[in-house]
Amino acid sequence: MKGFLPRTLHPGLQILLLLGFMIMGACVGLTLFAGISQATFGVGLLDMARITTSPETQPQGWGILMLYQGLLLLLAFGGGALALASAMGYRWAEYFSPRRLGAGWWLLAAAALIVVILPLMSVIIAWNAGAHFPAALHDFEGWARASEDRAAGLTKFLTRFNSGTRFAVGVIVIALVPAVAEELVFRGVIQKNLVRWFSPHVGVWLGAALFSAIHFQFFGFVPRFVLGLVLGYLYLWSGNILVSMAAHFTQNALQLLILYLTQRGQFGWGFDPDSTDALPWTLVLPSALLTAGLLYVLHRSMTAPAAPTQMLTIGSDGVRQAM
Repeated sequence: MKGFLPRTLHPGLQILLLLGFMIMGACVGLTLFAGISQATFGVGLLDMARITTSPETQPQGWGILMLYQGLLLLLAFGGGALALASAMGYRWAEYFSPRRLGAGWWLLAAAALIVVILPLMSVIIAWNAGAHFPAALHDFEGWARASEDRAAGLTKFLTRFNSGTRFAVGVIVIALVPAVAEELVFRGVIQKNLVRWFSPHVGVWLGAALFSAIHFQFFGFVPRFVLGLVLGYLYLWSGNILVSMAAHFTQNALQLLILYLTQRGQFGWGFDPDSTDALPWTLVLPSALLTAGLLYVLHRSMTAPAAPTQMLTIGSDGVRQAM
């Protein structure tokens, strides 16, 4: 495949070009949304500010916001990253997954890692949610908390699943699309180029910081940063974007599943999925041990040198192993 950009582009320039392609993707997404939304719901782009602020006032607010979020994320993030790879003449698999998937169980182990790390993450979530800025930034802290409360209200509206169909749509738009699109951008392009520009560890940590910062949640920055580190190292070790996508999808889908089951009354012991309290240490300590163990196993497996290829010779007596 021949592209119009050289493959030797500086990593920093690749990241800048990614932003340009993302802007173009966002424009395409907004155009598509405007056409589909106007034809389906009778709502245009000029109505989005009102719907985003007060979605309950619009009878079709849930569907409109799902369409808006899905198209914009898919085309701006996913489309922008794929367009960059194509422009440089890469096949998508070649650019985002330079290594073939070493073992199918890597995907299952990456998903399991996200499950077992949840109790440990609850401690980080509780600490970050209760953090306070210095006194000089008191006004900024108030603004930040108010902004996050508004965002939380919108999230609660979008994750109000009153039917199985809504839950299925939510899994696609809120779990699958972000897992694919965000991994292509943050691990597949940004981290890859930061690693080339600086070093593996610096690239992973900077990529995780950008991944967390882009969500604009000051009191959720640290847990999302830790998640970014986990996803980043999974990609660094495996060299395959499917591994970090599997972990990211599990993170998103598991949260939605817990919310859905809670709304249906399946968690009878009073579990609150919106709580920022830490889970008991009887769960946190095993979680920490299992997380460390899984990371160790995955690191050993993913970074192990490939087995040497067996050399064969053909002689008069047939095929035999070379000495």
